[in-house]
Amino acid sequence: MTNFIGEYTCKLDSKGRILFPSTFKKQMDQGAQDKFVIKKDIFVHCLTLYTMQEWEKQIEILNGKINRYNGEHNEFVRRFYKGAAEVTLDGNNRLLLPKRLLDNIGAEKEIVLAGQNARIEIWTKEAYEKLDSDGDNYSALAERIMGDKTNELNE
Repeated sequence: MTNFIGEYTCKLDSKGRILFPSTFKKQMDQGAQDKFVIKKDIFVHCLTLYTMQEWEKQIEILNGKINRYNGEHNEFVRRFYKGAAEVTLDGNNRLLLPKRLLDNIGAEKEIVLAGQNARIEIWTKEAYEKLDSDGDNYSALAERIMGDKTNELNE
């Protein structure tokens, strides 16, 4: 399974292309193709880039939870797929990111690619830098989410 680790600032060229970090390329499974799916994140103002293998896993999870005869489920699926696009690394290891998605997050010149296990989040540089501004809330969040599990590991 691909596990992306690290964060990289990338410059967008005039066509909306970025040079895909070689470290991320090395972290991909050997059998992984150079195809990805990119879409707007559900929870925060960034984009999410999935390897095709991870995208297929996400779709399998989605299909296991929805009922196409339920209107609310259909609405979720419609919004989940809205704006999603397949992108491919070119021969020079560049990704052409759809302009409509870059516009959606306000990306103009520099973006940050942040590895998040099997996916990569794509942020404007300014928005990504603001994530560190509230360290106290992060430590409280970490305690709420990981506190009980940490105690079990230490026993």
